[in-house]
Amino acid sequence: MRTVIIDYGMGNLRSVERALAACGAHAEISADPEAVRGAERLILPGVGAFGDAMENLRKAGLDGAILEAAGVGTPLLGLCLGLQLLFTQSEEFGRNEGLNLIPGSVRKLRVPKLHVPHVGWNQLEGIRPDPLMTRIPEGAYFYFVHSYYVEPACDPDILCWTEYGCRFCSVARRGNVWGAQFHPEKSQAAGRQLLRNFLSMG
Repeated sequence: MRTVIIDYGMGNLRSVERALAACGAHAEISADPEAVRGAERLILPGVGAFGDAMENLRKAGLDGAILEAAGVGTPLLGLCLGLQLLFTQSEEFGRNEGLNLIPGSVRKLRVPKLHVPHVGWNQLEGIRPDPLMTRIPEGAYFYFVHSYYVEPACDPDILCWTEYGCRFCSVARRGNVWGAQFHPEKSQAAGRQLLRNFLSMG
């Protein structure tokens, strides 16, 4: 199965590639829209600002390729900023339009008594049964680094919650599109299990 990690100049690509290799999978890193269209599974990583990321995707023609691939049922997993890009819009540095694969918005973490960005290990709560979450128990810890969170418009699109001064969606799904706010590639055994679950799809 051909797994493509989408390179738009803002992802921790090699870390994701190494984590997938540890799961026994070879993944191709590519900035080529045709490689995205031809993939059997896609991973959209990301570190940085939402608006810059969307601009990079558009300039490279990757936004359309991602939408086409998702539209024909290719499994797609967004990680950290990659999750946020799947949503309709973000309030980061003004209103920015996203890929709109999952209806909803990206909001600033406003937790006055806690440090922002939210950095470190935190738990998943309310895990709904889903192939992505197979063999991941309630309360499992994952590694987070973020200042914004996603707010799905539809509750059925929420697979897991996490608490950090507020309750936010940490794993989302709509159809063949999944996203995780944390970094599975930095989350040791639990992160590898999530990546193995994704690799089994398609």
